[in-house]
Amino acid sequence: MNSVDLDRAHVWHPFTPTDAWFDPHFKPVMIASARGSVLLDEEGNAYLDGNSSIWTNMHGHNHPVINQAIKDQLDRVAHTSYLGLGHGPGSRLGEKLTALVGPDKYRVFYSDDGATAIEAALKITLQHFDQINQPQRRLFVSLGNGYHGDTVGAMSVGHSSFHTGHFNSLMFPSIEVMQPGCYRCLCNRATPERADARAYRQCEWQCLASLEKVFQERGNEIAALVLEPRVQGAAGMVMHPEGYLAKAAKIAKDAGAMLILDEVMTGFGRTGEMFAADHEGVKADLIALAKGLTGGYLPLGATLIREEIFQSYRGPIERTFYHGHSYCGNQLGCAAALANLELFDTEHTLDKIRDRAAQLKSLSQIFWQHPHVGDIRQDGLILGIELVEDFTTRKPFPFERRIAYHVSERAKRYGLLARGAGNVLILMPPYSTTKEQLDKMVEALYRGLCEELPA
Repeated sequence: MNSVDLDRAHVWHPFTPTDAWFDPHFKPVMIASARGSVLLDEEGNAYLDGNSSIWTNMHGHNHPVINQAIKDQLDRVAHTSYLGLGHGPGSRLGEKLTALVGPDKYRVFYSDDGATAIEAALKITLQHFDQINQPQRRLFVSLGNGYHGDTVGAMSVGHSSFHTGHFNSLMFPSIEVMQPGCYRCLCNRATPERADARAYRQCEWQCLASLEKVFQERGNEIAALVLEPRVQGAAGMVMHPEGYLAKAAKIAKDAGAMLILDEVMTGFGRTGEMFAADHEGVKADLIALAKGLTGGYLPLGATLIREEIFQSYRGPIERTFYHGHSYCGNQLGCAAALANLELFDTEHTLDKIRDRAAQLKSLSQIFWQHPHVGDIRQDGLILGIELVEDFTTRKPFPFERRIAYHVSERAKRYGLLARGAGNVLILMPPYSTTKEQLDKMVEALYRGLCEELPA
C-alpha cells in the first residue's frame, strides 16, 4: 500500500472532517521533505508553506542552526525527567525567556504545547489565590469566541461552541465578555462605503464597558482575565483595536485579578514585536508560550509566571504544585528553542518580519477588488481576509459552505498550502519567505478565490 492508502486505513487526522478526507476526489498531500518556506510531497510537487505548518514554523524548515543544535543535544541525551531533576538546556532557556519579558522577574514552567501551557496557568492561578488567603477567587473571564486549546481547562475559558459544544458537561463555568472585533461589532459606526475603515474602532469602547461591568460586579471573585493579545487566531484572525489590551489589563489589575496572556500564536515575532503585548507595553502575570517556541521543530510549551506568584508556593509540602507531564522540559525541545532565539539576533529576524509585513500589506490590497471580500485584517505577518455573501450587509457565507477551505484547496493547484478558518482566508508565512515567494503566495490565494467565487 502507498502512503495515502495506509493513512486512510489507519490514521485519524485532527480538525479534519472524516468524510472529506475519504472523498475519492480529494487527494491528500503527503509531505516528504522541506527546506525554507517550501514543502515537497512524495511525488516531488513543491508547495509554499502559507500557514507556517499551523502557525509554528519561524525561520523556515531544515534550518542548519536548529538542525545542528538538535543533533548536538541528541548525541548527549534526548530526554530525562524534569520531575526533581534539571539540565543545562532547560536552565539556559529559562534565563533567555525570562529576560525577554523582563525587567520584572519571572519563572518558567515547562509543558508540551499551547493548551497545556494555558492549563498550567489556570491551575497555578487558582492554587496561588488559595495560598494567599483569597480562596473566593475562582472565576475566569475571557473573550467571546475565544480559543485557548482543547484540554478541559483551556476549553472552559474559550467560548467557541463550534470547537467545544460536545464537551460542555466537562467544562467549568467562566464569564464571557464582548469580543473586541470591530468588523462585526454592532457598536462600530464605520459605514459600508468605507470598506477599508470597517476594521477600525469608531465607537465608545462598549467592549471595554462590558469587561468593566463584570469586574465591578464580581471583581472579588475573579481569579484572572484570560485573552489572546491583539489577535484571536482560531476565531478568524479577529484583531483588536489599538489600546484595548492596555485598558483591559488595567481593569483586571485594579480589581486584584491576574492577567493571563495566551501568546501561543502571537509570540516570537508574529506581530512584528517579540510578543504581541509589547506593542502596548503590557506585562502579564502569566504568559502561555508554545508553537514558535522551538522554531516549529518540536513540541514544547512554557508558562511564564511572575516571581511573587511562585513565592506563594514556597513553604510547607502542601504548597507543592502537583502538575506536570512526562516530557516537560525535554532537552531536544529546549535545545531547539535556544537555537530559535539565537537566530532572532544573528539573522535580525524582527527587522525581516517588519519588512515582509509591509510587503504583505501592499500585496493584500488586491483582495479589495473581489466583491466577496468584506474585510482585510493584518498584524505583522498575520493576514486574515473575511469573505461574505453580501458586502453591504456583511452577510456571512453559511458555515456548511466551508468557503475558506475550498478556496485554499484551489490555491493548492498554484503551489500554496494554506488553511483558513470558517469564512476567513489566512496567510501566515515563515519568516524565511522571500519577496518572490510572498508574491506567489498572495497570487495563488487570490487565484483560488477567483476560481471558487467568480467575480
